[in-house]
Amino acid sequence: MRPELIKEVTYVPYSGNMAAAEAMRQINPDVVAAYPITPQTELMQFFADFVANGLVDSEYIPVESEHSAMSACVGAAAAGSRAMTATAGPGLAYMWEVLGIASGMRLPIVMTVVNRALSAPINIHGDQSDMMGARDQGWIMLFSENAEEQYDNLIQAIRIAEDERTRLPVMIGMDGFVISHAIERVRLLPDRAVEEFVGELKPMYPLLDVDNPVAHGAVAMTDSYMEFKRQQREAMMEAYKVIREVGKAFEEAFGRKYEHIEAYKTEDADYILVVTGSAAGTAKYVVDKLREEKGIKVGIIKIRTFRPFPYYDVMDAIEASNCKAIGILDRAETFGGASGPLFEEVATAQHLRRKYYPMTGFIYGLGGRDTNVHHIEEAIDKVMKLAAGEEVPLVNYLNLKE
Repeated sequence: MRPELIKEVTYVPYSGNMAAAEAMRQINPDVVAAYPITPQTELMQFFADFVANGLVDSEYIPVESEHSAMSACVGAAAAGSRAMTATAGPGLAYMWEVLGIASGMRLPIVMTVVNRALSAPINIHGDQSDMMGARDQGWIMLFSENAEEQYDNLIQAIRIAEDERTRLPVMIGMDGFVISHAIERVRLLPDRAVEEFVGELKPMYPLLDVDNPVAHGAVAMTDSYMEFKRQQREAMMEAYKVIREVGKAFEEAFGRKYEHIEAYKTEDADYILVVTGSAAGTAKYVVDKLREEKGIKVGIIKIRTFRPFPYYDVMDAIEASNCKAIGILDRAETFGGASGPLFEEVATAQHLRRKYYPMTGFIYGLGGRDTNVHHIEEAIDKVMKLAAGEEVPLVNYLNLKE
């Protein structure tokens, strides 16, 4: 990457949806298929404007459902095109069948998910139930803390998905309305720098290569199905390395660092909160406030990569601290499980390392419920009580109406 390109960064007031649409414009995918659903709708409206004004070369397909949107992307990617889409909440659930097809066929589709609650009751606001429900569909999963991170993640996702070691689809989540509709400062990269970073798609076994005919979507019976699934697992493990390499390349090119996790003031922390998505920003503010005003040593581990889950990164950060207890913030339920999805992954991380710390879970923000500074302070207070040997429930709810 040429050094002079870094100096051409443009500062703009953008929402998450605007930032995601801008990244898609700069990526200039061959095919985009989408169906409108709140709070994703305006993202694709912005991109449709780019199409109408001739700012991209993309074939834009306004389909009749989210199932069709992903089906169109599967067909386009199998044919050898760079394909992208976006959805939210029930839209992702409607794609369910085709999510497994996209990953099983090893198609490098990239999708923004504007995280939204699932019915019933009907709710259009943000929580992470949609992506957490799809966490075992074979997609690489990244989460964004803010609009700029969504922008950066989308650009990196193209290289991650298309790497020959992975060839897996990627979904990037941003919290509905909290990120998607809130205006904040975003540093846009130059068009040609993004074009240079993502590079050209090198199709593997495209359907339209008539000189080398292939079959896609074949039937696999009992004699071969497991071998395909094993290959997917191996590709996901390779993705762990690819995500890190692409993040380093992005940092070298643009000076913005991305890893699987962000360990915020954990080095000397006695208490650690683990969180993903927009709540990380609030949690960081509370950490700074408690350290400055009360001398309480708290740290944050923000999970950016959820699939493949960075078990060892999480434990490295915990073991390098003075951790006495951990609180896990989940913006999704796991009905019948010990706590939320993130809680279960951190518990697994401890088991893999054979190191165990007192841990409690917090369910927050379901259906867009506000989670403010006071709620994060409440969570930290309970973690401190747990560290002191007091009895704390395994599952706690923040800002719950009793």
